[in-house]
Amino acid sequence: MPTLEPRWQRYLDRIQYAGPLATSLPVLRALQAAHLFHVPFENLDIHRGQPIHLTHSYEKVVEAGRGGFCYELNGVFYELLTALGFTARLISARVFSSATTFGPEFDHMAILVTLPEGEYLVDVGFGEFTQGPLANQLGLVQTDPRGHFVLEQYDATYRVVSKLSGEGQVPEYLFTTTARTLPDFAAMCRYHQTSPASHFTQKRLCSLATETGRVTISGTTLKITQGELVEERILPDEAEFNEALARYFNVRL
Repeated sequence: MPTLEPRWQRYLDRIQYAGPLATSLPVLRALQAAHLFHVPFENLDIHRGQPIHLTHSYEKVVEAGRGGFCYELNGVFYELLTALGFTARLISARVFSSATTFGPEFDHMAILVTLPEGEYLVDVGFGEFTQGPLANQLGLVQTDPRGHFVLEQYDATYRVVSKLSGEGQVPEYLFTTTARTLPDFAAMCRYHQTSPASHFTQKRLCSLATETGRVTISGTTLKITQGELVEERILPDEAEFNEALARYFNVRL
């Protein structure tokens, strides 16, 4: 592994990771979980009128102690992985909408990591998704702490990752294995910040995985899931909203 620059040690401190740094599947799995447990998925800047710049994700996530949405979270996690010596590339994905409808190209950003064991889909920017990497293998039902997932060939171009639900399965998104760069996502990043049609502009969201479930603020509703237990309450004003952000996400605007 190359010598770790101080900025990347600060990133590891941010996600409270102090384990080994070998470019291995166990380390990749541990890094992904640490990130998901400490960096929230959030769209708060969109509702504050603060532009999101793809090149400023490190400053926001690591230095300011914030979260972000897929372009920010997977973008900066990809940089960490490559700094640690992992062979990784950014990929484009199209998020499932309804029926057989998926979003446009660059609707979502994810990561593919190549290891001796094979290729793995890594995603720390999709809210409630997998806690660990998924092997990029077709037809294999993969068990993750967050559920059971399967990758299948969708058509000549795309693969689809789905979550098994009851006796069926629900698509999450389509993806290709083509390597992308940050500028490729710029137009869709602007779209999701500004378009009334984007779900990110509809209401404020901040969500974080926990060891036993998830804590989420959606609009004015705080939802805490612990195993089978679900607690919800309304945040009636801005003071309580900000108090919940600080208490559950360590976010102070």
